[in-house]
Amino acid sequence: MKNLVNKRILITGGAGFLGSHLCEKLLAEGHEVVCVDNFYTGRKSNIKHLMSNPYFEIVRHDVCFPLYIEVDEIYNLACPASPVHYQFDPVQTTKTSVHGAINMLGLAKRIKAKILQASTSEVYGDPSVHPQTESYWGNVNPIGFRSCYDEGKRCAETLFFDYHRQHKLRIKVARIFNTYGPRMHPNDGRVVSNFIMQALGNEDITVYGDGRQTRSFCYVDDLIDGLVKLMSTPDDFTGPVNIGNPVESTIVEIAEKIISLTGSSSKIVHRPLPSDDPMQRNPDITLAKNSLGWEPKVNLEQGLRSTIEYFRQLL
Repeated sequence: MKNLVNKRILITGGAGFLGSHLCEKLLAEGHEVVCVDNFYTGRKSNIKHLMSNPYFEIVRHDVCFPLYIEVDEIYNLACPASPVHYQFDPVQTTKTSVHGAINMLGLAKRIKAKILQASTSEVYGDPSVHPQTESYWGNVNPIGFRSCYDEGKRCAETLFFDYHRQHKLRIKVARIFNTYGPRMHPNDGRVVSNFIMQALGNEDITVYGDGRQTRSFCYVDDLIDGLVKLMSTPDDFTGPVNIGNPVESTIVEIAEKIISLTGSSSKIVHRPLPSDDPMQRNPDITLAKNSLGWEPKVNLEQGLRSTIEYFRQLL
């Protein structure tokens, strides 16, 4: 009996942390998935287990250049998302966000596909409003070390809404808050991966500043569920919509919890706070609850246990 495939779906950045989980979920739902990645931060090991699936295809491609392909939907996730990676080549980071958006929007326009932009809580900068609602315009330094990512993603949102208004393109914009889970890059410089790697090696855990700055961490399975639900909303709902976990923790609390869960002998040490590092980051997810019927289900301890187990196996 023939296996009925629902849709052919393109995922840019499909070999990355989030992209690989999205590929997995959409394949499990019976779709055909085309994973596009230039493997700058994406890794083949993230998608190795999917390669035997006849409905999975990999295309090595940089979204800064046009792509010609026939699909029904596009998830645009391509862009390095951790400060270590996006600050390494800031010009290329901006190009990936801006040229990448232009090329994917152009493709969506030509083939009449629905397209979702993986935007970020970084569009809010160092927020003066707490928690952050989608109506908040942000407090972003346009010339700082993080600007290549912050302003690149802000410009991408502008392009998405202009294509929607000018060309009637069917768009969805998700503002993703801090996400963690298996397949995070071990050297991406993010809080959870850094702390887990240091704790598993019984090394000092590096906290920048006094550690009282807060973050809200969303487990990857919950985040991916939110993206898929957003894509399936009626065409008149565009977003932007915050996808994240509203439970707030200080950086020191995260460090202490990871030390406890790993049974590590690590000690917490403090270093100077990097430039433009936001003091608070917490999503108001009222819109996601009301419009998507979505809210996170995995609590921090559950999610950290799974993530720690993943890194243990890596080591």
